[in-house]
Amino acid sequence: MFIRRMTATYGRLHEQTLEFQDGLNILQAPNETGKSTWCSFLLSMFYGINTKERDRGGVLADKNRYAPWSGVSMSGRLDCRIGNDALTLFRTTRRQTAPMGDFQALYTGTADSIPDLTGTNCGEVLLGVSRETYARSAFIRQGGIAVSQDPGLERRIAALITTGEEDTSYSEAVETLKKQLNRRRHNKTGQLPALEAELQETEALLSSQAELVRQRENLLTRSTELEAREALLNEELSALDRWDIYCRRQDLRKTEDAAAQAEEKAHALRRRLEEEHIPENDVTGRLRGAIVNLNTVRKNAEKAQEQSDEAAEVLIQAEEKLSASPFAGQTAEDARKSSQSLPATSLKIWDWLLAILAAALFAATAWGFFSGMNGTGPLQGMRYLPLVPLVLGAAALIFVLLRWRKVKQHRDALINAYGTTAPAEITAQADAYIKQLSVRDAAKQEASAKSAAVQGLWQSVDINADGILEEVRRFAPAAYDISSADAALRASALLRKELSDAEKAAQEARLLAELQAGQTPIAENSESSPPVEPERDRGTVMEELETVKAGLTALRSNMDRITGRLHAAGDPAALRSAAERLTEEIAGLEGEYTAIELAISTLTHANTQLQGRFSPDLGKRAAEIFDQLTDGAYGGVILDRTLHVSAEPSGTGVPRDINYLSTGTADQLYLAVRLAICDLVLPAKNPVPIILDDALASFDDTRCAAALMYLRKEAEKRQILLFTCHTREAALFKNDPAVSIQRLDQV
Repeated sequence: MFIRRMTATYGRLHEQTLEFQDGLNILQAPNETGKSTWCSFLLSMFYGINTKERDRGGVLADKNRYAPWSGVSMSGRLDCRIGNDALTLFRTTRRQTAPMGDFQALYTGTADSIPDLTGTNCGEVLLGVSRETYARSAFIRQGGIAVSQDPGLERRIAALITTGEEDTSYSEAVETLKKQLNRRRHNKTGQLPALEAELQETEALLSSQAELVRQRENLLTRSTELEAREALLNEELSALDRWDIYCRRQDLRKTEDAAAQAEEKAHALRRRLEEEHIPENDVTGRLRGAIVNLNTVRKNAEKAQEQSDEAAEVLIQAEEKLSASPFAGQTAEDARKSSQSLPATSLKIWDWLLAILAAALFAATAWGFFSGMNGTGPLQGMRYLPLVPLVLGAAALIFVLLRWRKVKQHRDALINAYGTTAPAEITAQADAYIKQLSVRDAAKQEASAKSAAVQGLWQSVDINADGILEEVRRFAPAAYDISSADAALRASALLRKELSDAEKAAQEARLLAELQAGQTPIAENSESSPPVEPERDRGTVMEELETVKAGLTALRSNMDRITGRLHAAGDPAALRSAAERLTEEIAGLEGEYTAIELAISTLTHANTQLQGRFSPDLGKRAAEIFDQLTDGAYGGVILDRTLHVSAEPSGTGVPRDINYLSTGTADQLYLAVRLAICDLVLPAKNPVPIILDDALASFDDTRCAAALMYLRKEAEKRQILLFTCHTREAALFKNDPAVSIQRLDQV
């Protein structure tokens, strides 16, 4: 079989195509370019995708891992050739729950379907092996190169060395026999343990029946003894009841006497209150409440008096502030007018002009006088003419002096009255006086109102006190003031309480007597002598009686349980018959168990002989390949039926387990075994392609070259697809026309 072309929409691949030639195909690409995706796609095209697989342990199922990144449905096409027939396989997705679930196989270039080829059997029909066998032989991945056992691979290997039939598997046969063995006995489960337990239970029932009968007879004897003791204890309780009745009659008499005494005390107190005209509690409470209210009013009056005195003091202080004002005695209007009509406190400008004129006249008089005396000047000869300005100047000066004197008097008067001559300050004093008048008027109103309130409160105190004393003196004439009236009311309340307590005690005593009378039975023979006092108290007798009753209950319960067990056990004859039947069934199953063990032993012996025939052929072929891969470093390969491998270094003859080999050597040994399995197990008439996904990654250059040369030779009889991330494979065959080399990142 040869693969010619495949087109994939699968994982990172979107409608990408690869074409192959016969022989060895090397597909080189860096990591993350889809090599493993192509390999998985090829396997899915042949065998489909397992839709039942689930993600587990951090590993994604193929249906999820390779869902197309582009978001479209998964699909693919594979063109191949088998013999002379060219085939084209299609897988598409119609339902998302079944990726690549729709399958179609046609003869290439036609619309003719290939009969009997389905999506389920495609891989086994075309490749000749099951998916598991192909994955463990010709499908070789990096990290998955180790060979593991599988029933399908085991059947094909067995077919090579036996009859050629592939319908027998030692592991499947042994597994089936072990299931049958476990069905009969597996530790404590299975048919045999169940029958043995049933037989043991039946025999236990048979052996316990006699013991149950003996126990029931003992219980009957003990029950009779306890019933007799119960009767004696009940009689003792009856004597205790008679003694209790006698004691309760005595207690009743005492209770009735106490009730009569309490009633007599209450009657005497009631008579005293009537004689002393003690008021009822509601009157006493009302009067005491009135006294409390009176005290409250008195306190309010005292507080109001204090507030009235404070208001009077405030009024006095306001009057004193008004008296100290320069406007004292004036109304607000007068004060405002006085501050606005102040006399002049300085000379006017014309006064100063008149003074200057007087000075000028005096100067002119002096000049004229001196010039006239000397006989010079314009006034010479006029001896009396200069006296005219002198008189005028004197008159002006006198007028100015009189004006100045009047102004000074005004200034002195203002300073004496207001302490200042500034009009603004005098106006401010007037405003303050007017404001103080308002304060004085408000204080006067406040004082008047509080004085009236005080008078009203004291008047109320006197009226209420007189009313209270008038009522109290009706039953307490000695009450001369509120304190003595309150004391009298307290005494009255105490007497009323004493009477109430006495009446309540009398009522309770009478009720107790009536209750005791109702609960105390009438003695049958009241004239007979009192009964004898019992030796034991009721508690002791009751405790013993309860113990006896509990013992009887337990005995009867045990008897019922034993009787039930006897009935449940059934007829002894039937039990013996069942035991015989169980014994026969156990013997039969033990015979089958022995036969199955013998069959497993025989199969194991036969498998050992088969292994002796199988191992040498596969080991020999694997050794030949391993010798070429390691350039003669190892000459032998040993493997058992589980495909566990050991290698013999050349010249030593001592096998070395694969776990002791280096990683690269172990991969080379596994590859040799895989290739040997391909030679011996896969169909010879239809050589299937070998797929290698970075399977040579851990090989050094020398052994990698040896492996490639072996694959080059193997590719002469079957197609080999080698996916690699290295360039050394392509470099080795760059001049070999028989080897196809492609770079996936260029596809």
